[in-house]
Amino acid sequence: MLLIRDAVQGDLPAMLAIYNYAVENLVATFDLEPQTLAQREVWFHKHGDRHPIIVAEFEGKVIGYCSLSVFREKPAYQKTTELSIYIAPDQSGKSVGTTLMSSILERARQLEYHTIVSGIVGGNDASVKLHEKFGFTLAGKFQEVGFKFGEWHDVHFYQWMVK
Repeated sequence: MLLIRDAVQGDLPAMLAIYNYAVENLVATFDLEPQTLAQREVWFHKHGDRHPIIVAEFEGKVIGYCSLSVFREKPAYQKTTELSIYIAPDQSGKSVGTTLMSSILERARQLEYHTIVSGIVGGNDASVKLHEKFGFTLAGKFQEVGFKFGEWHDVHFYQWMVK
């Protein structure tokens, strides 16, 4: 059975492996070098009650995670948050993303956010479908803002208004 729960520091090695797979193989992140555990610890500690990280655990193993992060530092943005979601490569198509997304959106409601924003690299159809399934709409795109794997990539921004 799939368990969704708050991330704890002990989850970082599994989360790091999922993230570094994306760094090395996908354009889902624009990091160009694998992260270290120390770097992910800094990232982890930027989160907390207001900006949770949740994990999907199956048979004792973390197979995906999702987070809400500060969208911008200025105080007027405090009711807006940015969503990120990463799934282990061998778990694609198994509803892990759907379950994580459902949980994090409910958490956003409880935290009384007004708007959630996600940046999705052009061509990531699976992520677009997941976001659209939950009512995210395309708000706009920045063309050729990330250079990775020898190519320029667009970033499409999707937005969900919390109701």
